[in-house]
Amino acid sequence: MRFFVLGASGGVGSCLLEQAVARGHRITAQTRSTAKLTETEAVAVAVGSPTDEAFLRRHIAGHDAVVICLGIDRQGRTTLFSETTKAVVEAMQAAGVRRLVAVTGIGAGDSKGHGGWLYNRIIYPLFTRNRYADKDRQEAIIEQSGLDWTIVRPAPFSARAGSGPLQVHTEIPHGLQLRSITRAEVAGFILDSLEGARFLRRKPFIGHS
Repeated sequence: MRFFVLGASGGVGSCLLEQAVARGHRITAQTRSTAKLTETEAVAVAVGSPTDEAFLRRHIAGHDAVVICLGIDRQGRTTLFSETTKAVVEAMQAAGVRRLVAVTGIGAGDSKGHGGWLYNRIIYPLFTRNRYADKDRQEAIIEQSGLDWTIVRPAPFSARAGSGPLQVHTEIPHGLQLRSITRAEVAGFILDSLEGARFLRRKPFIGHS
C-alpha cells in the first residue's frame, strides 16, 4: 500500500515509517525540513506545511490512505490539528482518497479522565489541555468528513511497553484507566488497522492499565 504520513519525523511517525517499510509498504513522508528525514527507495519526502491545502493536493493523489500523527511541544492554545485536518480532508476529497487514520490521544472526547491519576490530575490540566481543545475540533471535522476514517486515541506515551496485551476499547467503560503505551505500539496498531480495514468510523482507545 501507499501511505501519505503527516508528522512523519515525530515519535509515532518515525516508528510508523520504520514498521511500514518493513512490511513492504511505500510512504510519502510530510515534513517541514529535509534535515529530519532521509529519502529512500520506499520513502519519498515531501517538504511543506501540513496546513497548506495546495501542497497536500499535489502530494496526496495516488495514495491508498493518509495518516495524521502530528505533535507539538508547546503548551499554549493552538489550531494546528484542526487546521491541518480541514486541509487534509479537502485535499483527500479532491483526490478521491478515502481512508484516513488520525492520532489524537488521551484527553480527546470521552477519553478525558481515563489516563491514570498522574495524567488526569497533573499532566492534562497543566500541560496538554490546550492541544486537546483543538483535537476535539479535529475529531469533529473528521467525523463530519464522509471519509473512511479511524481516530486512534493512545494512552499516555511511555518508553517501555506495559505488562499484558494491548487493550483496545471502542466504548470506554466507567472507571477504565489506561496509563501507558509506546509509540511503536501505536504505529503497529495504525498499520494493522490500515491493512485489515479495521475500526472504520470508530475511535479506539488503546493502551495498558
